[in-house]
This record gives sequence, C-alpha cells and structure tokens, in this order.
Amino acid sequence: MDVSVSVLGAISALTIAIVLILKKVPPAYGMVAGALIGGLIGGVDITNTVNLMIAGAKDIIPAVLRIMAAGILAGVLIESGAASAIAEKIVKKFGESRALLALAVATMILTTVGVFVDVAVITVAPIALAIAKRAHLSKTAILLAMIGGGKAGNIMSPNPNAIAASDGFNVPLTSIMSAGIIPAIFGLAVTYYLAKKVAKKGSVVMDQDVEVSDMAKKPLFVTAMIGPLITIILLALRPLFDINIDPMVALPIGGIIGAIAMKKTRELNDYAVSGLSKMSGVAIMLLGTGTLAGIIANSELKDVLINGLSSSGLPAYLLAPVSGIFMSAATASTTAGTAVASGVFSSTILGLGISALAGAAMIHAGATVLDHLPHGSFFHATAGSVNMEIKERLNLMPYEFLIGLTLAVISTLIFGVFKLFG
Repeated sequence: MDVSVSVLGAISALTIAIVLILKKVPPAYGMVAGALIGGLIGGVDITNTVNLMIAGAKDIIPAVLRIMAAGILAGVLIESGAASAIAEKIVKKFGESRALLALAVATMILTTVGVFVDVAVITVAPIALAIAKRAHLSKTAILLAMIGGGKAGNIMSPNPNAIAASDGFNVPLTSIMSAGIIPAIFGLAVTYYLAKKVAKKGSVVMDQDVEVSDMAKKPLFVTAMIGPLITIILLALRPLFDINIDPMVALPIGGIIGAIAMKKTRELNDYAVSGLSKMSGVAIMLLGTGTLAGIIANSELKDVLINGLSSSGLPAYLLAPVSGIFMSAATASTTAGTAVASGVFSSTILGLGISALAGAAMIHAGATVLDHLPHGSFFHATAGSVNMEIKERLNLMPYEFLIGLTLAVISTLIFGVFKLFG
C-alpha cells in the first residue's frame, strides 16, 4: 500500500496510545484509537488509515494463533499447581542462606518453561514472603529478585514475547530462546547483586502478608516438569534434526502430556479454559498493537530514526535494541513492545545487513528495559503480589531498568558488536 504517514502522525499515534493507557483505557483500545487518530493527523484519509490498521493487525495473526495455543501449557502449569511445585523445589534446594538467589532462579525457570512473567512472580510470591519473614529480608529485595529472575527467564522462554519476535523475523522459536541464554545469565547475576544491596531497604514482611501453602494439592517436581520438557524437545527438533514442529502444535502437546503425567487428565479442559482466558487478553492486546504497528510501519518515523543513528555516527545495528526499548516504554509490555518493534523495523533491520536472528534477539532483549513502567499491568500486578505500596514499588524502577539494560547490552554485544551468532 503506497501510503505514507508523517512523522508527526506516527509520534501522535504513540503519544495518544500512551495517554489513553495511562487513563486506564484498555491497552488494545488505546492503541487502536492512537493508530486511528495518528493516521489522520499524519495526512492519511480515514479509509486508508483503517486499511493500514487492518493490514498491521493481519500481520500479527500468526503470533496470536500461537499464543492462543500456548494457553493450554500455561493453564496446565498454573492451575495444576505444577508451577508452584517447581518453584518450591528450587527454593528448597538452594536453602535459606541463598534465599534471594533461589527466588530469582525459581522465577527465571518458571518463565523459561512457559509461565507469564507476572504470573511467575505471583506464583513465587507466597514462598518469597514466608522466607523473607524468617530471614528478615525486605519486600523490596524479594520483589526485585523475582522481577529480575522473571526478566531473565522471559527472553529464553516460549512466551508470547518470544513468539512475537519469532514471527516478526521468521526465525525458529528455539533460536530466539537460545539467543537469550547468555544475556539471561548476566541478568541473573546483576539481579542477585542488586537484590542483596537492598536486602534491608524498604518495608518488612508482616504476619498478615504470609500465606500457608497446601502442598498436598501440588504434583511432584518430576511430573510437574514433564510438560515443559516435552514442549522444549518438540521445538528443538527443528534446529537439531530439521523436523519442523510449529509452536502452535508443540505447546498444546506439552500441556496435554504434562496433564496426563500428573494424572490430571479429567481437569485438562478446565486448565485449557483457564489458560485461554489468560492468553485472550494478550491476544486482543496484540491485535491492538498490530493496528499501531501498521501506522508506524508506513510512516516516515523509521527513516528519521535511521538518519538520526547515521548522523550520530552510531552503528546501524543499534536500531534493533533501541526500537525494542522505545516500543516497550510506549506500551509498558515486553510482548507488545517486541511485537510492534519487530513488525515496524524488521524489514529495515534486515535491509541494513543484520541477520534475522540478531535483529530479533536484540529487539527482544531491548523490550525488557522499560516494560515495567506504571502504565502497564506488570507494575501493578507485581506490587500486589507482595502487598507493596505504590511509592515503594516506584523506588524499584531504577533497579529494574538496570537489569533490563544488562540484558539488552549483553545481547547487543553478542549479536551486534561481536556478531558471534546469527
């Protein structure tokens, strides 16, 4: 479609979307409204504006379908108690003396095997609060440990953000997951260091904050891990043996086999319904991001950013992590940030001679830098998980930024500066 939106229109689309989301308008509607108004401000008539929005939403449909399929695995892990069983086993193995590291690793592993990062934090939070009460750790320290671990796990997971990067650059999902491993290790180390620094800062855990968990309802660790392991094995068949099992097939199969292994076959439909309800919000949000991406992708904003990088003397590959950071700040979401940045900048990044894997990996890592801003749900969900006041939650943001920046910098060094992979 040979229609171009002005830079003012693209910036207006983003600004309006952010303002509406801050005003508590559902993110999907906020981005649709921003896209529509931005297109009109950008000099495009209403018919072509709507056509650009629909074309953008169409491009996101493959990711939406895969994300809906992922709901089965997510529902099984969360509703069966498998996620809690995995977290408790990890924390127990590490011991109370390394509690903050244990919490970070537990949250990282939960997100790595397919649990949403905010759900992973909520799942680990009751364990974290109980440990913090005994070990005299602050709420700030335990929440930072969980958030940092979650961010690290999120860039090597089969979660919606990784699916969005995979589809945006047409790269195997396992390649995206593998690309996050080394940055995640550095992110985990920085998380542990920062969490230890604030171990005694902030509010303390009170008796009423601690919940008693019912271990009788939770499966064994071994059976809890079967579903995620099956999923990863199926996804790994493509890079290992050139057998392509699409995530839309691998993720549900992993969930179904996991439920069978835990002897929860009768509850499988309930788990699927729960998982679909969790994924539906993300899927609808992504359709909204698609409309916004349709406007920005057909605007002059890309040229302005590229020219800005060129005139500054900075290398072209920085467009990938910078676009991920920029879009995650606009949407306050790793998934939406990755989806918009991939949809808008993938063709430009590839045209600059950057490989598909490198571009996807750097955007994906960049999208973790500012995904925790207060106009997103993650900020509020994580605060609620440990009964933290908003003022104290705001104080965590610089530390979260440093963790996300670590992930982005290491990914950029690997895929941009040294070009070790891709």
